[in-house]
Amino acid sequence: MNQFSLKDKIILITGASSGIGRSCSVECSNSGAGLILVARNEEELQKTVSMLAPHTKVETIIADIAQSDNLEELIAEKVLQIGKISGFIHCAGVEKTLPLKKHTPQLYHDIFAVNVIAGFEIAKILSLKKYKTEASSFVFISSVAGMVGEIGKAAYSSSKGAVISGARSMAMELSRSNIRVNSISPAMVHTPILEKMFADIGEEAAEEILKKHPLGIGNPEDVANACIFLLSDAAKWITGSNLVVDGGYSAQ
Repeated sequence: MNQFSLKDKIILITGASSGIGRSCSVECSNSGAGLILVARNEEELQKTVSMLAPHTKVETIIADIAQSDNLEELIAEKVLQIGKISGFIHCAGVEKTLPLKKHTPQLYHDIFAVNVIAGFEIAKILSLKKYKTEASSFVFISSVAGMVGEIGKAAYSSSKGAVISGARSMAMELSRSNIRVNSISPAMVHTPILEKMFADIGEEAAEEILKKHPLGIGNPEDVANACIFLLSDAAKWITGSNLVVDGGYSAQ
């Protein structure tokens, strides 16, 4: 029996229309999982669906998870159609690099709404017996920015730090319900968010960032593979951990 397989597991993934979320969707389907994919952009989400392994069981939810009042209803409807959920990956995220003097209360609010609160709210829903399988695993995508200082990222870094510490507390509380909770902290990964950031900061600053990654910039599937491990039975004794997947960035 392959302990790393996700066969017969249903995984809910937010931010599934691009970047790490899309890669997690594709790699989970390649590992045998059925999927509930959540995103705002229907057209991009359908692209993700078209990339899945043949015969993958999949349901989609088009919603802005930071604004949606009826998330539980949407999830309940999909669980009825596809089955109870045994895994959750919170990939949806907002990144903004701005000098501190340009940070506003609204910026903090907007970033925390997606990166932290929406993910924790979905975890709360999925921790209910009626939606989960007997044992389940939640994975939150954090960032090395939640562990080390980054210029221009006070709001983003603090949101990702909140993800790491919140996941640890959840791990303690939900262990009695047989739910494991972990976070993953990637460094820079080739995604649309990274491309936009590099465009904003200019070539010289981008070069400096590249130099800080001993193994180079990562690919989304490098993070997706770490997610698959934490969702699988191979990680059944791992909870409350923050798995760093950063090409050596934070080892310096």
